[in-house]
Amino acid sequence: MSDTNLPSGPNVTLKLDRDGIIKRAFMAVIALYLIVALALPLYAMLSKSFVTYSFDLDRYEFQVSDDAGTFGPAQSAAAINEQLAVFSDGQLRTSSDGRLSATALFPDFSFRSSLKYRMRGTEEDAPYLVGLDLQNTTEWQEYDSNTFRRINLRPVKSVGVQNYFEYFSNPAMFSSIQNSVFIALVSTVLTVGAAFGFAYALNRSVMRFKGFFKLVAMMPILVPSLLPGIALIYLFGNQGMLKSVLMGHSIYGPIGIVIGSVFFTFPHAMLIISTALSIADQRQYEAAESLRASRWRTFWTVTIPGARYGLISAAFVTFTLVITDFGLPKVIGGQYNVLAIDIYKQVIGQQNFEMGAVVSVILLIPAVLAFIVDRQVQKKQVSLLSARSVPYQPKVNKQFDMLCLLWCGAMAMFIVGLILVCQYAALVQFWPYDLSLSLKNYDFNRTDGGGWAAYTNSIKLALMTAVFGTVIVFTGAYMVEKIDGLKAGRGVFQFLAMLPMAVPGMVLGLAYIFFFNDPANPLNAIYGTMTILVVSTVTHFYTVGHLTALTALKQIDGEFEPVASSLRQPFYRLFVRVTVPVCLPAILDISIYLFVNAMTTVSAVVFLYSTHTALASVAVLNMDDAGDIAPAAAMGMMIFYTNAGARLLHMLASRRILRKTQSWRGR
Repeated sequence: MSDTNLPSGPNVTLKLDRDGIIKRAFMAVIALYLIVALALPLYAMLSKSFVTYSFDLDRYEFQVSDDAGTFGPAQSAAAINEQLAVFSDGQLRTSSDGRLSATALFPDFSFRSSLKYRMRGTEEDAPYLVGLDLQNTTEWQEYDSNTFRRINLRPVKSVGVQNYFEYFSNPAMFSSIQNSVFIALVSTVLTVGAAFGFAYALNRSVMRFKGFFKLVAMMPILVPSLLPGIALIYLFGNQGMLKSVLMGHSIYGPIGIVIGSVFFTFPHAMLIISTALSIADQRQYEAAESLRASRWRTFWTVTIPGARYGLISAAFVTFTLVITDFGLPKVIGGQYNVLAIDIYKQVIGQQNFEMGAVVSVILLIPAVLAFIVDRQVQKKQVSLLSARSVPYQPKVNKQFDMLCLLWCGAMAMFIVGLILVCQYAALVQFWPYDLSLSLKNYDFNRTDGGGWAAYTNSIKLALMTAVFGTVIVFTGAYMVEKIDGLKAGRGVFQFLAMLPMAVPGMVLGLAYIFFFNDPANPLNAIYGTMTILVVSTVTHFYTVGHLTALTALKQIDGEFEPVASSLRQPFYRLFVRVTVPVCLPAILDISIYLFVNAMTTVSAVVFLYSTHTALASVAVLNMDDAGDIAPAAAMGMMIFYTNAGARLLHMLASRRILRKTQSWRGR
């Protein structure tokens, strides 16, 4: 039988329907938002780090007259400087706002002299100031001595790696890298160890009060990272209640930063490790017991391998949180410099934005590396539970349960103790001389920081972030998960959605200055408004909400979309009637997550607020800077009360709403 060659048919391409076009349009809009709110500002900051400014003395020439008014030969500023050695190369490097007095090149200058001076640029770009008037000309300009003393040369812009060389050649600034890594490593080891013991007690014992301990463990999330620093000052500061406990050591520096870091990173590490420990197969422990393995050996051969991915992930999350934190080192760091403080000093203290950009890029490196390694580790994680698995059920062991209770009790005392110290500080009249209790520290209008208006602004920011952020995040996750085809586009979107987790808040805030504060940017109008605070906060905390939404959306059967399409139902009707009700628990979780973080964030907004948009978390920082530590503690506690109340309302509303929308789960 001979083979017959069939003619090739036409290439079949699927035609996009109306729903497909709309989904792609939505995904493109949210991707554009992430590009404008994240990618472009980061590019602007990276570009700024390579911009250098210096005084180019070759660009200027001078002539000086004698008493008779006859001018001598022209000399370049570079030739004069070479002859007199007035400025070194280091002194000629400066920032964008640098000024160099022209009179410094003339040691015998006197503004009372009758001598006259001529000056011109040898190139088109040779700027200088006469008072406040900018001049830039190659024509000779004549000035009397009194006017000449007001002349300042202006730097010229160039591109290169000089800023990086300058940073790494400065021992004081370079030590910040070592300090940051040291603090992050020590804090990570202590936090992961403490969190593992706490999570192990919750999941592998039958001790009492588990619900209470879980509630207490989440309390640090509700306060800004500055608050534990204030509590430690009242406990171990120069006039602290327990100063003698440190045996002569100072709480201001690495000791205080590490203790405070353990406090505010503990819940993050505990949640990750607890999730890893909760997924265990009872049969593995029964097999180890039947093989007469000791509890210690079972712990190292069964428990630790099963939880290793959770431990690694918790370690990288903790490391990133500590090395990028700004609030705690600012309050209790003393003279111990870290990278986040260097950024603040360069930008706020010295107005050296280029060097601030350099430090930001350096801070970005460990954060990005930790994020990449964590994502690679998570990809290697495999499912530990199968259809035949038996959930682990801890057995009663009075001695072990008592040890677990003591450890959880100690950690609970640590967490609650610091918060109670802050509450006490907020109520004391004048520490340590007048210990009577009063509410005068809550009269924020008497102190610097923004007053009650700052607290009101924080509420507005949190509500707007929760509402708009939840809509943007969930819509973006839905479009990227439910769209057909467009694999490359979805991959780019996922990259943009994951990128915010690797970007520290201070880096993002500084990047916003470079991008949105540019007068040539059409979006410059939002700079200094509440809008830019909402955009930065939503962007900063975008990734966690995106992952939460994706997890919920993956639980929905993919057959819903084809069925709705066959019934000629538009996707938005399916989205409103099916997807949103099914995913409502995740949507509520995203909203409360954004609300709480918007109330507590400092680093992402410290460079962006204006006099009209001051926030409560920034007010804590400003009041502490001004020496008003008690009012700062009071404002921090107001943030805690607000977040605790929001959590309570969220829990009550969730139960009521979910009782109506999630009844199908119980069928």
